[in-house]
Amino acid sequence: MGAPLVVLAMLAMVVVPLPPLVLDALFSFNIALSMVVLLGVVYIKRPLDFSIFPTVLLMVTLLRLALNVASTRVVLMHGHNGPGAAGNVIESFAQFVVGGSFAVGLVVFAILTIINFVVVTKGATRISEVSARFILDALPGKQMAIDADLNAGLLTREDAKARREEVREEADFYGSMDGASKFIRGDAIAGILILFINLIGGIVIGMSQHGMAFSAAGTTYTLLAIGDGLVAQIPGLLVSVAVAMLVTRATRPQDMGKAVQGQLFGQYKALAITAALLGLMGLVPGMPNVAFLTLAAIVGYAAWVLYRKAQAPAQATPEPVVNPDGTVSSPAQPTPELSWDELQPVDALGLEVGYRLIPLVDAARGGGLMARIKAARRKLTQDLGFLVPAVHIRDNLELAPGAYRVLVHGVPVATGELHPDREMALDPGRVYGELEGIPGKDPAFGLDAIWITPAQRADAEALGYTVVDAPTVVATHLSHLVREHAAELLGHEEVQQLVATLAKSAPKLAEDLTPKTLPLSVVVRVLQNLVSERVPIRQMRQIAEALIEHGAHSQDPAVLTAAVRTALGRFIVQEINGMAPELPVYTLAPGLERVLQESVGANGGGAVEPGLAERLHAGLGDCVQRQQAAGEPAVLLVPGAVRAVLSRLTRHSVPGLSVLAYGEVPEDKRLKLVGSIG
Repeated sequence: MGAPLVVLAMLAMVVVPLPPLVLDALFSFNIALSMVVLLGVVYIKRPLDFSIFPTVLLMVTLLRLALNVASTRVVLMHGHNGPGAAGNVIESFAQFVVGGSFAVGLVVFAILTIINFVVVTKGATRISEVSARFILDALPGKQMAIDADLNAGLLTREDAKARREEVREEADFYGSMDGASKFIRGDAIAGILILFINLIGGIVIGMSQHGMAFSAAGTTYTLLAIGDGLVAQIPGLLVSVAVAMLVTRATRPQDMGKAVQGQLFGQYKALAITAALLGLMGLVPGMPNVAFLTLAAIVGYAAWVLYRKAQAPAQATPEPVVNPDGTVSSPAQPTPELSWDELQPVDALGLEVGYRLIPLVDAARGGGLMARIKAARRKLTQDLGFLVPAVHIRDNLELAPGAYRVLVHGVPVATGELHPDREMALDPGRVYGELEGIPGKDPAFGLDAIWITPAQRADAEALGYTVVDAPTVVATHLSHLVREHAAELLGHEEVQQLVATLAKSAPKLAEDLTPKTLPLSVVVRVLQNLVSERVPIRQMRQIAEALIEHGAHSQDPAVLTAAVRTALGRFIVQEINGMAPELPVYTLAPGLERVLQESVGANGGGAVEPGLAERLHAGLGDCVQRQQAAGEPAVLLVPGAVRAVLSRLTRHSVPGLSVLAYGEVPEDKRLKLVGSIG
């Protein structure tokens, strides 16, 4: 109830006559409140920390105008009794500040009005208009930058939400300040008009109603009008300065005192030159030599102190300690106490480089590795169906100068070696000549390659080689490794974000999925199984529907994975074979199929005998090579009971082979039997 009562009290001052004692208290409170507002602006870190300032400015302006009306009533009604009729504050300003002379008072009031109206208020109004326009024009760009950082994984959803809220508050604040600055301009104009109303109206009332002489009425009412104007103009000037200081502050957090000290008085060269110029002016005959020379000495001493601080080392080197046996050792440094901050979180995806590869990371030196990795990460996120973690790059002096290694959850999974000043020429299978260079291997796929100079690129491409630069080699290798270890990068946090994203378009489906039907851990395991078998999880809606349908009967991740694969059958086949009308497949011979079913058991949890597994690898490897030579995908069609075991068995040993269950092939898809594995 405080705010409405304050507003009503201020409005009541316009109507209800106030005694001089109450006027003195309110004028003193007005001056104190203006000082508090000014100091509050000085000590805040950034303008948004004083977001209530436009409202405070309106309230202070209303208080000052209400006091002007109340004091005008008292001056016009009781001014004929003398300068003390309107209270001690107005009388003191009239007598002490202007020396009791109405001419001096008029000049002082005119100067304060010019400073407030022409200089401070006009400048603050212009800055408010420009700031509001620039902030509103930049609003779409800031929103897009936040969305880009969120998509790149540099911000969490909570951070992005906080950033958007801050941008919105900033636009609202500067828009409000653009209008609030008009209060001060109007208040300055009102102060001038009230002065002349008090002056002219007081003289007329004093002469016509109280029988005062023109000179006596002019002297009395002029001093009262000037005192009243000064009492209102000084707080108005303080608030105007506060407005100007607030709108000229930078938007980033900073301490105003430290900023002024560091940026204005923190340059010893500027102070030294100023001291020299003041000294020269102090030596000129006829100038105030003592004042200039004294000030030159003070400024010169300040410049010398700043120079000594700039030249001093950041930390004093401790003196060595001489031991009793004559040896010299460094003094013991106090060991800091351990804290939980010592345990740094392990990066989900990291890249360590040798010192010769550091220029590839530095964009200022022309390195394009960061841009390539960001583009590869965006493509992987779209292909896999979840946000791939950001790649944290750091140098490692333990590596060879041109070497790098990729880490997943802090564990190295692959290494490679580059020649940063050369480019890699790969043989795609049909070239028409040889190149001179440094022999090497493609780190992603192990193909033979030659490191050539950039000048040889045109010749290499003319001979049929595929030429890529060093950043592309690293980005390609990283993309290959992310696809291989995608299941390790998909954790509870990522799955929770997927469910939250699903809840935006299908809230009831997400609610039924977890925790109503399945625990989050089971959903995570099923999605990890899909990703490990190179099935993208972009079809989150279909996956959720399949999990809800079968989750009521079983919570076994293997059973649920098979059910989801069946639901995604058309999508999986299209990922393998595209829009081709026929799907070429291999099948298992009846005898081998029977042996495998007996080996894995009814629940699919058994294992394959090592000798049989070795023969399977050899036979399936030959099938993959024949299919690749024919330009067709290699697909093995098996019963659902053995599909998971065969998929795990061939996932890494027979790359390029897709293992499908009978139920995963759509009914309208034509099959072409290429052969049978015995």
